[in-house]
Amino acid sequence: MATSAVKVYGWAISPFVSRALLALEEAGVDYELVPMSRQAGDHHRPEHLARNPFGKVPVLEDGDLTLFESHAISRHVLRKHKPELLGTGNLEQAALVDVWFEVEAHQLSPLAIAIVVECIFTPFLGRERNQAVVDENVEKLKKVLEVYEARLSKSKYLAGDFLSLADLSHFTIMHCFMATEYAALVEVLPHVSAWWEGLAARPAAKKVAEFMPVGTAGASKKHE
Repeated sequence: MATSAVKVYGWAISPFVSRALLALEEAGVDYELVPMSRQAGDHHRPEHLARNPFGKVPVLEDGDLTLFESHAISRHVLRKHKPELLGTGNLEQAALVDVWFEVEAHQLSPLAIAIVVECIFTPFLGRERNQAVVDENVEKLKKVLEVYEARLSKSKYLAGDFLSLADLSHFTIMHCFMATEYAALVEVLPHVSAWWEGLAARPAAKKVAEFMPVGTAGASKKHE
């Protein structure tokens, strides 16, 4: 069997690695996931540092091109294989894709990640979660989601009435967040909830979700 020209290095349970995989799946690109072990420190080995000097995952190799940072990888994949998901060809649409892509990266994901770390990964590692950190980020996330609800009451998707990377880039972080007891923050907002359910129902999202069995870490248990 021929080796795929596109390789992704990392552990697929990572929402950042899976973000890159989702872009590849949506674009219909054949790729090889090269497994690595965080526990074994594979990301700090010289051969990986040659791919990404920051020692992070994912890394994508596309022929002679090597990229890191999941947002950059996603944009590259779609720019090359499915540019309509970037709003290409319409300056206004492309600008709105860029805006909400940045909103995900800087407004929503940092808050959701902080909650996921404390609710899923900290207990999984046998440590006590910091409820003060959770509470602070939950309150901030409520306000961000209110902005999303207002936006999605006006259009089916974040950049307009067309699916784009601005929507897809949310999936893997939100998949983890929805495994926590704070999923109701999304479920009580009708437009955000419908948007999320649509994303989660996509075949590419379902396939990527199989790599991320986050519910097994005790996240669904109500914190007393």
